[in-house]
Order: sequence, then structure tokens, then C-alpha cells
Amino acid sequence: MGWLSPRRCKFQKSQTKPIIFSPEMASLYFLLLVTVNRTQLLASETCASPVTAVTTSSFILPSCGPGFFLSVLAAASLTVLLKLMFASSTTLILSPTAARSVMEKLQLGPEVLHKENPKLIYARLSGFGQSGKFAERAGHDINYLALSGVLSRLGRSGENPCAPVNLLADFGGGGLMCALGIVLALFERTRSGKGQVIDANMVEGAAYLSSFLWKTQGTGLWEKPRGQNLLDGGAPFYTTYRTADGEFMAVGAIEPQFYKLFIKGLGLKSDELPNQMSITDWPEMKKKFAEVFAKKTKAEWCQIFDDTDACVTPVLTFEEVTHHGHNKDRGSFITDLKLGTSPRPAPLLSNTPATPSSKRDPFVGEHSEEILKEFGFSQPEVDELMSDKIIESQKPMARL
Repeated sequence: MGWLSPRRCKFQKSQTKPIIFSPEMASLYFLLLVTVNRTQLLASETCASPVTAVTTSSFILPSCGPGFFLSVLAAASLTVLLKLMFASSTTLILSPTAARSVMEKLQLGPEVLHKENPKLIYARLSGFGQSGKFAERAGHDINYLALSGVLSRLGRSGENPCAPVNLLADFGGGGLMCALGIVLALFERTRSGKGQVIDANMVEGAAYLSSFLWKTQGTGLWEKPRGQNLLDGGAPFYTTYRTADGEFMAVGAIEPQFYKLFIKGLGLKSDELPNQMSITDWPEMKKKFAEVFAKKTKAEWCQIFDDTDACVTPVLTFEEVTHHGHNKDRGSFITDLKLGTSPRPAPLLSNTPATPSSKRDPFVGEHSEEILKEFGFSQPEVDELMSDKIIESQKPMARL
């Protein structure tokens, strides 16, 4: 496998079908993240707690712990894997395309593992779910979002539906919902003492995450075509506008008191404009507001709206977020000379806040020896596993 960074595992091809993972050392839980496709079986690294990171469509979240490599071709490797899993209460996360048949063939299905460890929480994270017509089909965020019905609601009027990058199904409906399922299963286990199987999938996760859309069908919020409603860009007071310097401002002045301040900030008079909720006048009002915004720069509009409750904010770029006063006050973003800028872990817990890490990602197999010893393997056993290429232990090379 060479000197792979775990973040690049998605793009590697291997003839040995490796499992790559890192258990949380000296803890109550052992978290294994596995991604599966038709040509390889890959498991990603884990992070500092059982629910701080979940893989979604083979994308890996940062700030992770030690790296471990285990090939699964030899029978001895499965013995090692099972020993690691049963050494503690175990959380297993699978992110498969056709992972059901793969894991069952490896004798790692939930039915087998629960016999040995009834406390096991076995979370199967997939795109389409563990059953149904598309269960074995490949897909990506946009496909899952399309099948959930949510994609049909996203996009500008008169244009094709547009997916919001790959955030909603992959990370929201997939990773976040799976993590929530694990937390619920962990809590339930404190009462029953038993683990359970979690069928987390991105289609149903994205749909459930978007329950607001379904629950408000009869309220009139969505009676117009896509992009012409109150919250999807149709309203002139809930959209974005280009400024004189080519930047953008975001407007969310829905309530009358906020809308009044918004109009005042624009230098307009309410009695000279159509009623705020006159939908037929929205296109013309949007043109009028756009003309006004185009006369000042983003910085100038910030000076006007920053100290008001008009619900008008600048659209910040990745380069700007760390310099904004509010984000600086809260320390919302972390900047490291080597790793660049990234968001601080959220939400912020009062008693046990996450400690941001500026360390590099581990090399695959960098901590194999330490992890095995942590779980009771002797040095001769570790040496034998390494000699048989069951595990790999790849340390960083010194730069002289």
C-alpha cells in the first residue's frame, strides 16, 4: 500500500483487499469504519471518539487518531480482527456498495458477530439501504438526493435541479444520521445491555433530514414551482444580491420587523413599495433591490447592516471567514501553518469541549504495533503477524 494518507484511500487500488482501520486506544469503544466497493475492501481511520467522524461515500473526516493496517486474505487476519473487536464493546460502521454480501462472506456479518459479542453495535451505512431494488447499486450523493425527492426542490426557477455540493446526502443524511443512530444505540445499550444493527442510508437520511419540506406541504410554502417560493430563492427578501465589487450579501428579512429594517438600510421607503407578501410583485421587487445593492461594495453594506436586526449578512469566502469579527470572537475556525484553515469542532460542549488537533494524519499502519499491544498482543505475536504480512507497520521517515 506504500505511504498512503488515509484521506487518499478512496483513490487507491489494491490486489490484497486490505482492511485499514485504527481503533480508539485505551477506551471503552472500538470503532471500525469500513468502505466497500466491488473491487476492494477498505476501512478508514477512526477518530478520537466513537462518533466524532463517520465516512460517507469514502470521504474521510479529519482530526483522526492512530493508523492501523490489516490484510483480510489470510485466516489469521480475521482472528486478529475478531480479537480486537471482542476486546471491548464495539461499534462497527460499514459504508458499502454491496457490503452485505462481502461482510457475510468474510464471516463478519452482524448475525455471526452478535453471537460472540451481544453488545456489538453494527452500523451499516450505505447509499440506498440494505434492501430494496437499488440496494446493490452504486451511486453518489446526487443520486441518493434524487431518489429521496429532495433534489426536485433545490435550484433556481427555470433551471435544472441543483445539488448543494455533496453535503446533504453524503454528510447530512448519511454520516450525521449514522452517527446519531450510534449515539442512540449506545444510550439504549445502557438499559438493555445489548447492541443492535443500524441500517443507515443516504436516501432515507436525506429525506428525514428534510422532514420540514414534507410537513409543510399543505401550508402554501411550496405551492409555486421550484425557485419561486418563500424559502427557495423566490422571495426578494430571502435571497442573495451582488454588490458593486462583485461580492454578495445574503438577505433573510422574513418577519415584518426585520423587513422594515432591511428596507430602511437600503434607503427605500416601504410606502413606495408593493406589499412584502405580494408574490406577483416579487420579481420586480427583486430587480429593484438588486439595483440598490449594486451601488455599494460588500464592505459598505456591512457597515450599514452589521449593527441592525435586518437579517442581512455578507457571503464570506473561505479566505474571509477567519477575519470576520464574529468568527474571531468565538474562535470558530482554526488556522495551522501546515494544514491550513478548518472549522473548529462543533457543537461546543461546556464540560468536555473537543480539543482541535494540528497533527498530521497518520500513515496507514503507522501505529499497528502500538494498537495490537494495547489490545493484549505480545511482541512475538506482533512480529509474526508482520512477518506474515498480516499487518503493516509503516513509520515516518526521518528528514535529515
